Amino acid sequence: MRPSRFYRPAMYLCGALLAVVVLGPFALLLLASVSPQAGLLGKPPDLWPDSPTLDRYAAIFTQAAGGVAGDFRVALVNSLVVAGCSVAVSLVTGVLGAYAFARLRFPGRRLVLFVFMLTYMMPPLALVVPMYMTGAALGLLDTRTSLVVVYCSFTTPFVLWLLSGYFRALPAELEEAARIDGCGRVGALIRVVLPVARPGLISAGLLAFLMAWDEFFYALIFTSSPASKTVPVALAEFTGRYSLDFGLMAAGGLLAAVPPVLIALIFQKHITRGLAAGAVK
Repeated sequence: MRPSRFYRPAMYLCGALLAVVVLGPFALLLLASVSPQAGLLGKPPDLWPDSPTLDRYAAIFTQAAGGVAGDFRVALVNSLVVAGCSVAVSLVTGVLGAYAFARLRFPGRRLVLFVFMLTYMMPPLALVVPMYMTGAALGLLDTRTSLVVVYCSFTTPFVLWLLSGYFRALPAELEEAARIDGCGRVGALIRVVLPVARPGLISAGLLAFLMAWDEFFYALIFTSSPASKTVPVALAEFTGRYSLDFGLMAAGGLLAAVPPVLIALIFQKHITRGLAAGAVK
């Protein structure tokens, strides 16, 4: 069937509307971050500054810790460390567990996997009290280590569930050929399964990173000092502890969006190439 002559213009129009809806808030953040404070507080606010300034970005990267901008820079580093460590732990444990659930046959396999998923689906309010008491008993409160442990409690079940389905979809003949050539089960996992499952690993790691990067509730409960707070908590405190600076909030929001966007752009080609290549190739 030949498409209607209105099909292509309609697709371009829908694409333009979608771009406006998705990129519009980021454009407003960018304009607000370089606008003087007086223009932002005007009625109506002036979002087209005559003299744009980058002082807020300079303050975030140069101000000493203890100020508003300096504490936000520390929060950026904390979020990168916590999210990166959570992803590393979740991928290692998730790969081993998912491979066991996908290839090994043992009693209660489905039940155990369901229990892992049940812990992932439980609301944070049901878990925060025992986690907080455990962290207090171990002396881990207000540390990045406590956030890594807590974040692994929901990123690991997610990675386990996602990779177990991905491993089951891979042809078992590849592993059988490797084992005939002398590889053990662990050797077949490392040399054969993991290279073939690279798209799934990257996707699971990216989603786990986003989950840890955007998490707010646990970070608010388990941290109390700027030395361990993450980006979502630091952004929320701009409207509480400090004088309200819309431009600084906008600059912080843009910088908080940069790491996930960069990671997605870097690994997008690898995900697409791996999914298109398939397991046999």
